[in-house]
Amino acid sequence: MMKSAILLPIAAILGAAVLSSLFIVDEREKALVLQFGQVKQVKEDPGLGFKIPLIQEVVRYDGRILGLPTTPVEVTMLDDRRLVVDAFARWRITDLVEFREAVGVGGELQALRRLEGIINPAIQQVLGSVNSNRVLSEDRTALMNQIRDIARAQASNLGIEVIDVRLTRTDLPDQNLEATFARMRAEREREAADEIARGGEAAQRVRAAADRTVVELTSDARRQADVIRGEADAERNGIYAEAFGRDPEFFAFTRSLTSYERALQPGNSSIVMQPDSEFFDYLRSDSGPGVAVPAP
Repeated sequence: MMKSAILLPIAAILGAAVLSSLFIVDEREKALVLQFGQVKQVKEDPGLGFKIPLIQEVVRYDGRILGLPTTPVEVTMLDDRRLVVDAFARWRITDLVEFREAVGVGGELQALRRLEGIINPAIQQVLGSVNSNRVLSEDRTALMNQIRDIARAQASNLGIEVIDVRLTRTDLPDQNLEATFARMRAEREREAADEIARGGEAAQRVRAAADRTVVELTSDARRQADVIRGEADAERNGIYAEAFGRDPEFFAFTRSLTSYERALQPGNSSIVMQPDSEFFDYLRSDSGPGVAVPAP
């Protein structure tokens, strides 16, 4: 019993020591084994690792590709135009020992600050040497590659590889936006006024052509109507002449009746004429002109 009571605590202590000497590295991680701040072991492959308990410690770092959204930076272009630019960088740790020596105990957070201090000056250096039109054109990709190459060369001293740098925003500063919008608005209003003026001129030409067409059509229709009316009057006169030639007395009778109808209208039937006027021939006698009727 005494022996068992002694062996059990010793076994427990040895088991705890063995367990504390083991560590597992995930496939998404990289690890350093440190002893009093000095690197004793580099573990980049996933699996089981060993360390000295209580003396050595394991520091883990992310082994994946990481992202860095930079803070906006104001850049003065070669044409004196200012732009507010921010970028997004992708990076990863390539040398654990050099990375540990560069960032110390700050780890990835300290690396982000150091990397941003490299990328922002690279953006100012590259974009400050070109006109603003290149930033907004297809040359943008070439400019981003230049920024990436500069950042990659400087970040290599940190044990970091910069994989890519992309410009996510290129805007005017806030104080310039309103002036730019006002200028754009004035240009669009001028273009609209020009379009309205050209439309009014075209509409005036269409109206003038339509008015001329109306006048021409009306004149032609009036001319044709006058011709038709003249032809009808001529035909009517011919019919009258033919009828007069066949029976002059009947023609004179019908013309007299028509004259009476037009002259003796209700309310206006007072006529001052001589009693023996030819106008009253058919009123004085049923026999017509040529029959003697005593004067009243």
